[in-house]
Amino acid sequence: MKRSLIVVTSVVAMLALFAIGAVIYKQQSVASSQQVAVENSAALTRFSSVTYGANDAKVHIVEFMDPACEACRAFYPYVKNIINSQQGKIKLTVRYANFHEGSDYVAQVLEAARAQDKYWPALEALLATQDQWASHHAPAPETVWKYLGNLGLNFEQMQQDMNDPKVLAVIEQDRADAQALQISKTPSFFVNGKPLIKFGYEELEQLIQSELKQAYPN
Repeated sequence: MKRSLIVVTSVVAMLALFAIGAVIYKQQSVASSQQVAVENSAALTRFSSVTYGANDAKVHIVEFMDPACEACRAFYPYVKNIINSQQGKIKLTVRYANFHEGSDYVAQVLEAARAQDKYWPALEALLATQDQWASHHAPAPETVWKYLGNLGLNFEQMQQDMNDPKVLAVIEQDRADAQALQISKTPSFFVNGKPLIKFGYEELEQLIQSELKQAYPN
């Protein structure tokens, strides 16, 4: 009986130590992510990045996304709705973290559409048809053109613009900044420079609401 009690006590102690260790690890991980964001704050936004929302908004969301990322597709309408519902209080900056095969090509196409002031319609069209051109087993980024046919884009001009050194520089800068910020998955969000530590819709909204309360207290 005494031996059994000792064993049970030892197991309980080990579980307690494990739980404490997990909490400490999580706290250290959060602190590390926040420190990386602080030390590399200049990597969050660039003058060349595309934005959505009011320029003078006090709450700024930066999203590193991959146009072939299923989670990015799922989050897009959610984030857009939050921005639209706040009447000029939030703006979004989109950066590229192109982890999927062919995503660089699609990012070039999007930047070429941006040159014709059609970035957001083009992005929405490609996200809506993502499952048709971004198959993980057989990605076909070169087929995205047929999903942009109703936007009034000049495809001939786009095919020139997508290879413009300025476009390639935007994508390369985003890649370098994503590495500096230690981004390994998409979408990755920052709100007023603060990284979203725990991924999820509710967690993102909580972070946004917290920043809204600080920026617009009345």
